[in-house]
Amino acid sequence: MIRTPPLPLVLALAASLALSACKPAQEPAASSSAPPAQAPTATAPATAPEPIDETPAERTTAEVPTLKMKAVDGSDYDLAAHRGKWVVVNFWATWCAPCRKEMPELSALHAMRNNIEVVGLAYEDIEGPDMQAFLVKHPVTYPIVVVDPFDPPADFAIPRGLPLTHLIAPDGKVAHTFLGPVTAADIEQQIAAAQ
Repeated sequence: MIRTPPLPLVLALAASLALSACKPAQEPAASSSAPPAQAPTATAPATAPEPIDETPAERTTAEVPTLKMKAVDGSDYDLAAHRGKWVVVNFWATWCAPCRKEMPELSALHAMRNNIEVVGLAYEDIEGPDMQAFLVKHPVTYPIVVVDPFDPPADFAIPRGLPLTHLIAPDGKVAHTFLGPVTAADIEQQIAAAQ
């Protein structure tokens, strides 16, 4: 069903269009034999005010990111403690269907591979008890850290979409970033290509 705007709004728009069409044309400026007015000279050079930057600068992920946060289970998570292994840093949210879909596969990857660790960064405004209740229904073998979307980890770019997964190499450097759902095969293929 197509809704039409109310009649008074239509009439008001029509009247304003009609009135704007009735304005007289600009007359050319009369020629004058008087010289044009001179601009006043300033004694000091005028400087324009500095523009106010109201948008924060674009953040990028550090080449060797750090991450030290408290996990939902109360343990301390330190990304640097996992050097020597591949680390999958997965930004996700409970409301994100593709995120929930990849969780079992990431959990199996974490449990079955000795050289690969996974950490889930829940990028949402959620309380600890609510996250724990969610994890009872959707258990994983890897640690989950709740990340404040208004104050995300400084060494990581702000996610533009979820899920977002960073693959960290054993030397601590970001080896690859996946935007969108990722599978264990995608991760293992990227690791094989990097070696």
